[in-house]
Amino acid sequence: MKNLKIYLFRHGQTYYNEKGIFTGQKKSKLTPKGIKSAKTIAKKLKNKKFQVAFYTYLPRSKNTLKYVLKYHPECKKLIKDNRMIERSYGDLEGTSHDSFIKKIGKHAYNLRVEGDAIENLSPKLRKKVEKFLGEEKYKIIHRGWDNPIPGGESFKIVEKRVKKFIKFLIKFMKKNQVNVAISAHGNSIRLFRKIIEKATIEETIKWFIPYDKYFEYTIKIKN
Repeated sequence: MKNLKIYLFRHGQTYYNEKGIFTGQKKSKLTPKGIKSAKTIAKKLKNKKFQVAFYTYLPRSKNTLKYVLKYHPECKKLIKDNRMIERSYGDLEGTSHDSFIKKIGKHAYNLRVEGDAIENLSPKLRKKVEKFLGEEKYKIIHRGWDNPIPGGESFKIVEKRVKKFIKFLIKFMKKNQVNVAISAHGNSIRLFRKIIEKATIEETIKWFIPYDKYFEYTIKIKN
């Protein structure tokens, strides 16, 4: 039996992240702090080995990977795969978290929209939402899963494309007998973890995906 490895990590902080803006599939550059996180990931992965790396078309994914690859001359193949791209926030993309929270306070958004959008907020901002709505109503919308933001995606939609990617990835790894690195995004990583770790929806929506940590998974194949 041979063990193959997956090294999964999030891109560094962007200027939209820093300003508290729903980024989704919009392009935003890494901040100095984001570059520092990318370098931290690079150092943590320094002594690991992988032959193939995946990224998405968003610059923050490829630019984070760039720092990681400095330590990996053995990685000869880069593959762009947008099934691991960030969740689309549709009409909310480019909107600040604060303005969204104020609109929630005025009940300008219906509960279906609020439910999934809240999942992208930091724990601190989630508490602000809870203040506006009251604990019980917050719990109802906090567990949103299958309600896409207008023009965007729900977690359930993202899970479907991530599941297709994982199926492809495992087949690819076994066929080529390679370890892989994946430079992805917060919510695609969230659903990747749910599938691989066999987590519940309740567990999944509570996770915060850090910028300076990687997730390692083992795929077993017969020699």
